[in-house]
Amino acid sequence: MRIVTANEWQQWLAQGKVLEQDGRGPKVIRLADGQLLKVFRPRRRLWLARLLPPARRFVANANRLQACRIPVPQMGECFWLDRGQAVSACLYNPLPGESLEQLYREDRRRFEALLPEFAAFVHQLHRRGIYFRSLHLGNVLRLPEGGFGLIDFLDIRFRRGPLSDRLVRRNLAHLRGYLRRNRIDDFPWEALLGAYRRAAGHAA
Repeated sequence: MRIVTANEWQQWLAQGKVLEQDGRGPKVIRLADGQLLKVFRPRRRLWLARLLPPARRFVANANRLQACRIPVPQMGECFWLDRGQAVSACLYNPLPGESLEQLYREDRRRFEALLPEFAAFVHQLHRRGIYFRSLHLGNVLRLPEGGFGLIDFLDIRFRRGPLSDRLVRRNLAHLRGYLRRNRIDDFPWEALLGAYRRAAGHAA
């Protein structure tokens, strides 16, 4: 991985648009050419982040999801922004689509019509041994041609077989926790669980 110069970084900031940031700085930047620049700043275990940069893990996860035929953004280059502080980054082309969170907030009827398909998609992930800790409405996109894709999948694990019932419950609990944190109190949770059970029954 090459080290990005200070001038190149400043040029990206000047010409791009910051889409996400936190107290430590920009997290996602849309560059002038339309690519997205995702920045990874580890809070601890810098030695591990230097040994296995999060940007590389992100790209590796994208490749494994693609191998499972799960749509994800098209990955590009990985590099260091600050090797000493283990700040890595990667470029990628955004995945076309709209997040389920956007759909839920703007077109409730359409979202509810998609609920069985969304539940079947989550069940498909679980059957393939994909444990996506960051499973929530903002990280799942409805694609223009139909179906769903994933974004922001650094925190993901791949198992050799289908997830156990315990991991399925834990993963669904992550989704419910996200709904509570974002005060989405009227989400049709029982309908989602019912659709998930039906998808599991059909696949049995």
